[in-house]
Amino acid sequence: MTTFLGQTSKVQQQLIRNLMNTQTLTADCRFCSVISKANGEDPIGTANPCSGWLVMEMPLPWTEERFDSDPILQPIHDLFHELYDQGIRVAPMAIASDREYSIPGLARVVYYQRPANIFAQFEKQEFLLPPEQIAQLAKTLIVESANLPHFEQYRQPTRPIRELMVCTHGNVDIACARFGQPIYQTLRQEYASGSRGKLQVWRCSHFGGHQFAPTLVDFPTGQVWGHLEPEILEVLVQRHCPVTELRPFYRGWSGLGKFEQIVEREIWMQEGWDWLHYHKSGQILEKDTAHEEANWVEVRIDFASPGGRVTGSYEARVEVCGSVMSAYNSGQELKAVRQY
Repeated sequence: MTTFLGQTSKVQQQLIRNLMNTQTLTADCRFCSVISKANGEDPIGTANPCSGWLVMEMPLPWTEERFDSDPILQPIHDLFHELYDQGIRVAPMAIASDREYSIPGLARVVYYQRPANIFAQFEKQEFLLPPEQIAQLAKTLIVESANLPHFEQYRQPTRPIRELMVCTHGNVDIACARFGQPIYQTLRQEYASGSRGKLQVWRCSHFGGHQFAPTLVDFPTGQVWGHLEPEILEVLVQRHCPVTELRPFYRGWSGLGKFEQIVEREIWMQEGWDWLHYHKSGQILEKDTAHEEANWVEVRIDFASPGGRVTGSYEARVEVCGSVMSAYNSGQELKAVRQY
């Protein structure tokens, strides 16, 4: 192709580029995230609420076959199925090894845990241990905390750093690899490398919502982002522009449920960056029960400033305002998705 382009006129070269761009756009239209974004699906309210995130360094590839048969991965896979059946909502996440961050022969395990009912960010515990002990540590952290002293030798000092987990898990949906990988590369090379260790960026496994790829989780806040574009990364990382610029990309805070997330975004857009430091909790006061999917929900968000000098609450009514056609998975038929 390079030789062919070198033998053509500038007009012919431009025609070829236009054709290639058209083919790329046509191919991209098969991706669920392209359809979602083109049809105007609002990502807010789609962060999976959880009591904690368990982040585990695991070797690639992250396929269903490996999770079902690998002697290290299978116990972890089975554990989280058991926890889910018991109603324990701790979100599992795999991260890929990194030449700068990782230690050969050891696996990193980070537990971001909800510290209280009302809180601002998840509290972190970090361990470096042999990979074959990940499953037992996971179980200990979540349901057998009395046994945690057995793992103290592997505990790492908790550093006040920020970690961005970018989904590149193409085995779940190709959109995550297609759009997540470039965002990961930009964040890793242009932001993390010059942060003096204050920011780490990891490739991670699927955490829901591939129709919003590229998507990431921001720790320790536990905020979830989607439909990301390269030009918005500066605002997301540096936080020096009006927070309203991030509105279309915010999927919500994993410390709240769906409808509380919708209200919390509105508050954040009004309050600005200081809102990140406020302790928050949410509750549903009343909701429409006449329909399978609620047409309206009454929500309350309680808050307290750092140190507790200022406290208060917001109350809001969330109402359905129509629907858009979207695809939950690449290549699937479109379905109507309610917008609030």
